[in-house]
Amino acid sequence: MELQLSSYYITAIVCIITALVIQRIYHQEKNRTSFKSTIYGIKWFALAILVWGVGAVANIVLTHIVKTDNHLIIASVGVLVSLMNSLFILLSIPSIQHGEKRSLVIKIIERFSIKEVFVLFMSILVMIASVFLLSYFRGSQQSEHSSIFWLVDIPFSIVVALALLQELNKAFKKRGMPFMRLPTYTLFLLIIIAVTHRIIPFYSISQWIELHNWQLIGIISQVSFKFLFILLFMILLYSWKLLAEKEEQESELKKIESQNRLLLQQNETLEIANESHIDTIKRLKENVKLREEKYQKLKEDSAVVLSNRQKEVLANLALCGVKKSYNEIADTMHISIDGFQTHIYQIKKLLNISGSDGKEQLINYAKNNQLLPFATISNDEK
Repeated sequence: MELQLSSYYITAIVCIITALVIQRIYHQEKNRTSFKSTIYGIKWFALAILVWGVGAVANIVLTHIVKTDNHLIIASVGVLVSLMNSLFILLSIPSIQHGEKRSLVIKIIERFSIKEVFVLFMSILVMIASVFLLSYFRGSQQSEHSSIFWLVDIPFSIVVALALLQELNKAFKKRGMPFMRLPTYTLFLLIIIAVTHRIIPFYSISQWIELHNWQLIGIISQVSFKFLFILLFMILLYSWKLLAEKEEQESELKKIESQNRLLLQQNETLEIANESHIDTIKRLKENVKLREEKYQKLKEDSAVVLSNRQKEVLANLALCGVKKSYNEIADTMHISIDGFQTHIYQIKKLLNISGSDGKEQLINYAKNNQLLPFATISNDEK
């Protein structure tokens, strides 16, 4: 009895402290990482361990403080704790990442939402409560009857243990830790021993082994598999953290590489566009140069070439045209008026001058083009 009580105290202290530490890790990782689905697995693992601690506290209260000898009550609390623990472990298993094919149990669980899983669990609890009430009112409170009460939890515990064994082995293999197969198989074996110990009545085993030794096997197996489970989970959590950080770094590296490739593509596109623009600018400059040369050629070809006589006529007109008429200028130059007007007509045609102000345009042209030195008459001549 003392050994059993000591195991309760040890389990309560270790499990509750471990659960609080894991919950702290959960909240830190939740704010830091983007792997939300895996982070929620840490929460469920912590709750599973916390249930063990709370169950141990409940056993301490019942056996040491209340000092009840009602085996049915103790068994019902044990079944409730075991079912809740199995439920939380089952909810946490899908978050174990390994990249391999999931087991059948996990595939089934993944088809349900968390709410639906809890509803199913509550249904099982109602069934257990019904069995408890029936057994209680019939007076079936002896230890041999309470052992049979564990049969409600046994199949569920074995299925969860088997699923946990498969997923842990796959996860440790993924992390390059195949040597962890031995601890995981040991965990499964201890769970089977603990489960078997619950359902075999004391009177049935007394002829094979002493009652004290049988109790000792049960206590050791129960405490051992809980502590081994905590150890394996902490190793899994630490290896997951390293793997998550590695995957995060690889993801960041891939992101940077993708950005670099995009920048290189953009740079190549810009270089091609720049070369295209340079070619375009070069062609435009060549076109401008050709147009300038053509313009100069056209300008030279279309330049007005006046004879000396025409320059003389324009110069005399510019010099005296304001004060004198065409007749007077012609007389001063000693040419006929018809000859003078013929020169004026030809000059207008060359200069493309027309309109009533043709005389003024001719005068301005002569002045602007420095033709006054060609004048042969004076402004004072009569």
